[in-house]
Amino acid sequence: MATTKDYGFGEHDFARGWFMIGPATDATSVPAAIRYFGKDLVLYRGESGNPYVVDAYCPHMGAHIARNRTSYIVLDGNHVAGESIRCPFHGWSFGPDGACDHIPYSPDFIPKAARLRHYPVVERAGILWMWHDEEGGEPTHELANFGGHYGEPGWVEWKIDYMGDLPIHGAEILDNMADYAHFVPIHGATDWQYFANEFKGHVIHQYYSAGHRTLTANPEDMLVLDTWYEGPGFLQSEMAGTFDSFIMIANTPIENGSTRAWHALMVKVHDGSRETTEADRAAALEYQEGSRLAFAQDVEIWANKRPCLNPMAIPKDGPFGKVRQWYSQFHKPRAEAAKVHERVNGVVVTLDKRPGKSAA
Repeated sequence: MATTKDYGFGEHDFARGWFMIGPATDATSVPAAIRYFGKDLVLYRGESGNPYVVDAYCPHMGAHIARNRTSYIVLDGNHVAGESIRCPFHGWSFGPDGACDHIPYSPDFIPKAARLRHYPVVERAGILWMWHDEEGGEPTHELANFGGHYGEPGWVEWKIDYMGDLPIHGAEILDNMADYAHFVPIHGATDWQYFANEFKGHVIHQYYSAGHRTLTANPEDMLVLDTWYEGPGFLQSEMAGTFDSFIMIANTPIENGSTRAWHALMVKVHDGSRETTEADRAAALEYQEGSRLAFAQDVEIWANKRPCLNPMAIPKDGPFGKVRQWYSQFHKPRAEAAKVHERVNGVVVTLDKRPGKSAA
């Protein structure tokens, strides 16, 4: 397992950005122990319905806030009250901002230092998203709206496919953005027309046009994708194939060098002028399964490879070096991001066989 330092990305072990921490159903009034970014954390949902993430260990005497089933705090249903979470050891209560707001046996004195670190969390498109920044700063960009398709008439909402905990750094998942050469042997791409990358600040795009054995109805049909990352934590893709669809692939670090991955797909089954039927939903789920199986082809490689610190890249592989440069901005102090943008911003065309064009 290789770490951020091994790749030379920057001084921060974990990247800055929005990351998936689970489906929305994971947040309940029963606090849950989770672990990401090399930290023990606690996820819970307040009475308002808002989800929260805080550090796991009480600053008073170090008890884990969530890992308890026998304290009377838990048995009496006082673990979460309003928006606050209570430590099962001595009953200290912490509000959604992390500050201690009540000590049962010391109502008149609460130490100013008594707080749990809390992390920004947004629930969107049936998923929980957490902003992570080792510098402790506010988000540098808004969380994506996933094409506006979640809940849009005519679209079947995605289900969340857990793809596994992988013994690789998230950077090697993002390598796929440049990896033109893997699409034929891994995914069965045919009749290539176009492959290019565009780098724009914290966003990277992959433009793709080719046939596909799984996601097109006929071998001669084109699969046309605009695929992009807004930061390091998740891929989005608008896909035109047998159905118009929208893909999300998330990668979130567990430890420095290991990554949890998910996949999801929304499918447009009609133009929104009628009710969505069970047959529509079945067709969408079948199409999602085809997409999941295509992604599982990548996952099998990642689960069984050694770290690739320096790809032996050839010109027709695609711009691996530039993708990794772009990725490094999220491990460097945020003040250095603009320098990375100056070096990488622009378009790189790896292949162009469209009519009237010559191969790049």
